[in-house]
Amino acid sequence: MADVPNDAPEHCPGTSSDQAGKSSACQGSPDPAIEEIRQKLTSVKHKILVLSGKGGVGKSTFSAHLSHALARDDSKEVALLDVDICGPSIPKIMGLEGERVHQSGSGWSPVYVEDNLAVMSIGFLLSSPDDAVIWRGPKKNGMIKQFLRDVDWGEVDYLIVDAPPGTSDEHLSIVQYLRGAGIDGAVVITTEASLQDVRKEIRFCKKVKIPVIGVIENMSGFVCPKCKNTSQIFPPTSGGAQRMCEELNLPLLGRVPLDPRIGRSCDEGRSFLTEVRDSPAAVAYQNIIIISHPNPSKHL
Repeated sequence: MADVPNDAPEHCPGTSSDQAGKSSACQGSPDPAIEEIRQKLTSVKHKILVLSGKGGVGKSTFSAHLSHALARDDSKEVALLDVDICGPSIPKIMGLEGERVHQSGSGWSPVYVEDNLAVMSIGFLLSSPDDAVIWRGPKKNGMIKQFLRDVDWGEVDYLIVDAPPGTSDEHLSIVQYLRGAGIDGAVVITTEASLQDVRKEIRFCKKVKIPVIGVIENMSGFVCPKCKNTSQIFPPTSGGAQRMCEELNLPLLGRVPLDPRIGRSCDEGRSFLTEVRDSPAAVAYQNIIIISHPNPSKHL
């Protein structure tokens, strides 16, 4: 066959075939890092992805405070991995700006917020928070591989993975490398203004066979910090996340209202679950996250 390259593997269907790129002969050798990561993460019980269809919906804020909430149980070990390579905001939200990663005999040591809450982000590898990460896909994928394979996570009950918005290189890498280790599922964050984009994220999860644990509607109303009343700033015009979840047969885990104090707590690197316990947003988080449940990944 003229369209079969000279160095092609046996049974190659040829570049002009409908099976090009699809047959088993096109798959090549599996990345050995997949098995290395599977073995490395045998000590991690639950792995949860936090995804969004677009940026600015509060995904990293949720990831950070899910980690804080889980770590309130002193008997649980929690790890937060920031794989938003070009826009790492976790170090600031967690109050860890300026921290550095240290190398040990067993690998990279994550940065600890508390004795039972470890964090890893490319932000710890930059000389300044203002440094731009200008990388193509392969280099970003290599960084994610290192985070999963080379970080000494130790015995961990929950690994929360904060992914960048969209359905691109980083998402494919994290799914590829974690598939063997087992992914409990994904929590998808949306707002009223991003429902169309979040549908694409949910479609992505179905295509790569990641269970969707549920959807959280963020910025659902505005809480006045003085009178504590909640006002609808973005009234749902299409039924909101509730209707979308009904159409897609997915659970709506909860709605979190806007509260200016949340942003201030994140800027100061503090958990607003502790700083503003009286906020309806904090109450909404507590209703979403059931810490005492033996497997929060079943229903956060």
